[in-house]
Amino acid sequence: MALHTRFYKGRGALSNTAGRYESLSSIAIDDGWRSYHDEPSSIKTQWRWDASRSIITRNQSPDIHFDRSINPYRGCEHGCVYCFARPSHTWLGHSAGLDFETHLYAKQHAAELLVKELAKPSYQCQPIAIGVNTDAYQPLEKQLQITRSLLEVLNAANHPVYLITKSSLIERDIDLLRSMAKRNLVSTCVSITSLDSSLSRKLEPRAVAPHRRLKTLQRLHDAGIPTRVSVSPIIPALNEDELDNIIASAAACGVQAAYGIILRLPHELQQLFPEWLEQHYPLRAARIIKAIRSMRGDRLNSPDFNDRMVGSGPRADIIKQRFRLACKKAGISYARDFALDCKQFVPPNKSGQLSLF
Repeated sequence: MALHTRFYKGRGALSNTAGRYESLSSIAIDDGWRSYHDEPSSIKTQWRWDASRSIITRNQSPDIHFDRSINPYRGCEHGCVYCFARPSHTWLGHSAGLDFETHLYAKQHAAELLVKELAKPSYQCQPIAIGVNTDAYQPLEKQLQITRSLLEVLNAANHPVYLITKSSLIERDIDLLRSMAKRNLVSTCVSITSLDSSLSRKLEPRAVAPHRRLKTLQRLHDAGIPTRVSVSPIIPALNEDELDNIIASAAACGVQAAYGIILRLPHELQQLFPEWLEQHYPLRAARIIKAIRSMRGDRLNSPDFNDRMVGSGPRADIIKQRFRLACKKAGISYARDFALDCKQFVPPNKSGQLSLF
């Protein structure tokens, strides 16, 4: 009997195994008595409102250059198979697999919640990162415009913000971002994992094509908005040979800095990513898994601070050296982000209106 996995058009994961918090799980097995050929070839995206009562998430991780973030959405339709946020969907009783990219949640009152948090007398201004867990500019944002409403609040309050996305939809908000950039209140980052459209479609099935992301970087730069490129994740023996080309291409579009993170496979990703490899790159799968283990202490994942983002061992050291050299050749910095101005912050009134005096 064979474990049943199926490739669904426009989706990254091949299975939908129950999350680690569930007491029961089911596994589809082909026992020879029925056919799976009659199953639908695609899965529709569903979404619902999220009833969150707070909007800013705090962290104390030494691996991250910010201590607070906002994620307007739970789950992400881009379907990136490698996404480290997939396991967070199990907190909602969903699978980190297909559920993560087909069952989405949107934070309906995000802007109102943000106003309340910024208006607290105890609030201390530091840059807020938007879209670090799930993409704030995923397709649903075009309809709901939650991310734009958050930017409007931050712009009015002179509050600094970091943005990261792999979507060209960020261009819609250039008017706000240009205004904030003039006050040193924003930096933007576009994630590019490969310039190979075929590989990109498999890794990130519903994200925009690599050449379109380069155009987005160019348009942001032309608008006077600070830009960076994230070559993340770096997957050994799969996309690591593209580091130089990605960085050079992004630099030609005006980016000022670049950084990269080694592939992380926490929790359910240790099943989902090898499944994906066997489906799309069966002849290279064993080599890639071996390379990942070589940078993770013979494991698929290392959760330790100061190691989980960069890996360890000779291969990880070589990748780091190559990355820094590529940045030097391209004439850009190797940096996680830029310093933004926190001194201009003006707390909003709880009504959402700023004081005139």
